[in-house]
Amino acid sequence: MNVYDQAHQLAQAIKESEEFKQFDLYKKQVDANPQIREAVQDFMKKQFEIQAAQMTGQGMDQDMMQQLQQLSAILMQDPTAAQYMQCQMRFSMMMADVYKIIGETADLGFNPLEGMNG
Repeated sequence: MNVYDQAHQLAQAIKESEEFKQFDLYKKQVDANPQIREAVQDFMKKQFEIQAAQMTGQGMDQDMMQQLQQLSAILMQDPTAAQYMQCQMRFSMMMADVYKIIGETADLGFNPLEGMNG
Protein backbone atom coordinates (compact mmCIF):
# COMPACT_ATOMS: atom_id res chain seq x y z
CA MET A 1 0.00 0.00 0.00
CA ASN A 2 1.49 3.32 -1.12
CA VAL A 3 0.96 6.06 1.46
CA TYR A 4 1.01 8.78 -1.18
CA ASP A 5 -1.69 7.03 -3.19
CA GLN A 6 -3.78 6.76 -0.03
CA ALA A 7 -3.22 10.46 0.68
CA HIS A 8 -4.49 11.32 -2.80
CA GLN A 9 -7.52 9.09 -2.23
CA LEU A 10 -8.19 10.88 1.06
CA ALA A 11 -7.91 14.25 -0.68
CA GLN A 12 -10.41 13.08 -3.30
CA ALA A 13 -12.77 11.78 -0.61
CA ILE A 14 -12.60 15.16 1.13
CA LYS A 15 -13.41 16.95 -2.14
CA GLU A 16 -16.38 14.64 -2.64
CA SER A 17 -17.68 15.05 0.91
CA GLU A 18 -20.91 16.93 1.48
CA GLU A 19 -19.11 19.16 4.01
CA PHE A 20 -16.61 20.30 1.39
CA LYS A 21 -19.21 20.69 -1.38
CA GLN A 22 -21.41 22.92 0.77
CA PHE A 23 -18.43 24.90 2.05
CA ASP A 24 -17.16 25.42 -1.51
CA LEU A 25 -20.61 26.44 -2.79
CA TYR A 26 -21.08 29.12 -0.15
CA LYS A 27 -17.44 30.22 -0.33
CA LYS A 28 -17.95 31.01 -4.02
CA GLN A 29 -21.09 32.98 -3.19
CA VAL A 30 -19.30 34.93 -0.47
CA ASP A 31 -16.31 35.58 -2.74
CA ALA A 32 -18.67 36.96 -5.41
CA ASN A 33 -19.94 39.63 -3.01
CA PRO A 34 -17.09 42.01 -2.01
CA GLN A 35 -19.02 43.47 0.93
CA ILE A 36 -19.80 40.08 2.48
CA ARG A 37 -16.33 38.75 1.65
CA GLU A 38 -14.68 41.67 3.44
CA ALA A 39 -16.92 41.29 6.50
CA VAL A 40 -16.25 37.54 6.69
CA GLN A 41 -12.51 38.09 6.32
CA ASP A 42 -12.57 40.76 9.03
CA PHE A 43 -14.51 38.41 11.33
CA MET A 44 -12.08 35.54 10.72
CA LYS A 45 -9.06 37.80 11.26
CA LYS A 46 -10.40 39.04 14.59
CA GLN A 47 -11.31 35.49 15.61
CA PHE A 48 -7.78 34.30 14.77
CA GLU A 49 -6.22 37.17 16.72
CA ILE A 50 -8.29 36.30 19.80
CA GLN A 51 -7.37 32.61 19.51
CA ALA A 52 -3.68 33.47 19.07
CA ALA A 53 -3.81 35.68 22.17
CA GLN A 54 -5.45 32.86 24.15
CA MET A 55 -2.82 30.37 23.00
CA THR A 56 0.00 32.65 24.13
CA GLY A 57 -1.62 33.16 27.53
CA GLN A 58 -2.63 36.76 26.98
CA GLY A 59 -5.81 37.99 28.57
CA MET A 60 -9.02 38.43 26.65
CA ASP A 61 -9.30 41.82 24.98
CA GLN A 62 -12.87 42.81 25.80
CA ASP A 63 -13.02 45.40 23.02
CA MET A 64 -11.99 42.85 20.43
CA MET A 65 -14.45 40.30 21.82
CA GLN A 66 -17.22 42.87 21.59
CA GLN A 67 -16.23 43.73 18.01
CA LEU A 68 -16.25 40.03 17.14
CA GLN A 69 -19.71 39.56 18.64
CA GLN A 70 -21.06 42.60 16.81
CA LEU A 71 -19.57 41.48 13.52
CA SER A 72 -20.95 37.98 14.05
CA ALA A 73 -24.44 39.39 14.66
CA ILE A 74 -24.21 41.42 11.45
CA LEU A 75 -22.98 38.45 9.44
CA MET A 76 -25.73 36.18 10.75
CA GLN A 77 -28.33 38.60 9.37
CA ASP A 78 -27.16 37.84 5.83
CA PRO A 79 -28.36 34.38 4.76
CA THR A 80 -25.35 33.71 2.50
CA ALA A 81 -22.84 34.75 5.15
CA ALA A 82 -24.66 32.75 7.83
CA GLN A 83 -24.73 29.62 5.65
CA TYR A 84 -21.07 30.09 4.76
CA MET A 85 -20.06 30.38 8.41
CA GLN A 86 -22.04 27.25 9.31
CA CYS A 87 -20.58 25.29 6.38
CA GLN A 88 -17.09 26.50 7.19
CA MET A 89 -17.49 25.31 10.78
CA ARG A 90 -18.74 21.86 9.71
CA PHE A 91 -15.89 21.49 7.22
CA SER A 92 -13.34 22.58 9.83
CA MET A 93 -14.73 20.07 12.32
CA MET A 94 -14.45 17.29 9.74
CA MET A 95 -10.86 18.26 8.97
CA ALA A 96 -10.02 18.41 12.68
CA ASP A 97 -11.37 14.86 13.04
CA VAL A 98 -9.22 13.71 10.09
CA TYR A 99 -6.12 15.35 11.62
CA LYS A 100 -6.93 13.71 14.95
CA ILE A 101 -7.23 10.26 13.39
CA ILE A 102 -3.95 10.67 11.52
CA GLY A 103 -2.26 12.14 14.59
CA GLU A 104 -3.39 9.28 16.80
CA THR A 105 -2.20 6.73 14.26
CA ALA A 106 1.20 8.36 13.99
CA ASP A 107 1.22 9.14 17.74
CA LEU A 108 2.08 12.75 16.98
CA GLY A 109 0.46 13.91 20.20
CA PHE A 110 -0.90 17.14 18.77
CA ASN A 111 -3.70 18.43 16.64
CA PRO A 112 -2.80 21.44 14.47
CA LEU A 113 -6.41 22.64 14.57
CA GLU A 114 -6.98 22.13 18.28
CA GLY A 115 -8.71 25.10 19.80
CA MET A 116 -9.58 26.61 16.44
CA ASN A 117 -13.14 27.14 15.25
CA GLY A 118 -13.80 27.67 11.62
